[in-house]
Amino acid sequence: MALGGVKGEGAPVRVVFLDALGTLLTLEPPAPRLVAALRERGVEVSEAVASAALGAEIAYYREHHHEARDLATLADLRERCTAVLQEHLPARVPDLYGVLMASLKFTPFPEVEAALAALRAAGLRLVVVSNWDVSLHEALDSTGLSRQVDGAISSAEAGAAKPDPEIFTRALALVGDGLTAADAVHVGDEPVDVEGARAAGIRPILIHRGPATLVPPAALAADPTVPVLSDLTGLPALILS
Repeated sequence: MALGGVKGEGAPVRVVFLDALGTLLTLEPPAPRLVAALRERGVEVSEAVASAALGAEIAYYREHHHEARDLATLADLRERCTAVLQEHLPARVPDLYGVLMASLKFTPFPEVEAALAALRAAGLRLVVVSNWDVSLHEALDSTGLSRQVDGAISSAEAGAAKPDPEIFTRALALVGDGLTAADAVHVGDEPVDVEGARAAGIRPILIHRGPATLVPPAALAADPTVPVLSDLTGLPALILS
């Protein structure tokens, strides 16, 4: 797809903001991991029961993740999420907190490392900007991505979630060096990424990884000013060529 204003209009790109889940990271299916961990503790559940219990926990997390802005509030949120999970299981589970944490494993998409390396080699600044709790940094550390970016900010830390442009204002302050919205692009996989970037005066790029994407981008894809990529492989060429 043509640049659609990414490099062809306005200031050259100097900083790339990147969403986390769905853009850089994927969550491995947690239900099979939960079933196996519960079996080790003598609790047998079907994958359907595990999925339903995790669904309730995830729904609670999404409603409250903004409250986890530091380590203390993160621990409290995780305890509450564990309690929600327990409510939807047929028996009490020892160390369910640890079981839940072990069930949630994030991994980078296969092309991410090479794409980030190419962008950094070109001298671009990279910052993760994500609707996440403060454990965003933990997820980036555990997957090795923290070594490939210049910083990260979560919505919980910023006190604002995409599409609120305030999170991008905070991200620009994190980068420093006098960079402005005109110097930046934001790459994400949901409409809130596009809406938030535009509200902040930042050029958006949409990632659509296919049927697994939560929100189909049909309406956005019809807008020629929003480049749509199937993954991050083509991102360096889109920005740099």
